[in-house]
Amino acid sequence: MSLSEVPSGKTVRLIDITSGIGLKRRLAAMGLLPGVEITMVQNSGVGPVVINVRNGRMVLGHGMALKMKVV
Repeated sequence: MSLSEVPSGKTVRLIDITSGIGLKRRLAAMGLLPGVEITMVQNSGVGPVVINVRNGRMVLGHGMALKMKVV
């Protein structure tokens, strides 16, 4: 499933990013690498999603969240 489908309050593990090298590098610079645990803070289904990663909170666009595969 993609990160954009995760309901608020659920914790998942990032397994893959299905995008070009540019987005992969950008997400890696933010600490979003395969294997990292992500807790969904807010997901309305449209628009940006708010996540907790490690000890920080991030806001990602819906398009980015669609390209991030989680389990």
